[in-house]
Amino acid sequence: MATNPASESRRTADEVNEEIRALWLRCGGRLSTEQRREYQRLVTEWATAEAESHSSPTRAA
Repeated sequence: MATNPASESRRTADEVNEEIRALWLRCGGRLSTEQRREYQRLVTEWATAEAESHSSPTRAA
């Protein structure tokens, strides 16, 4: 699924995690080369969103 990179940075870690889970379900646990690249991109996006959520002063407790 191609998405706009500008909008990706605004997704929460939970939203990205849902997409990661969906990717694994679609591929049945075995990633093709293209799916592996998508997975790596999503994990990087997830890590960024996760780090941002922990450094945000307005984060909900």
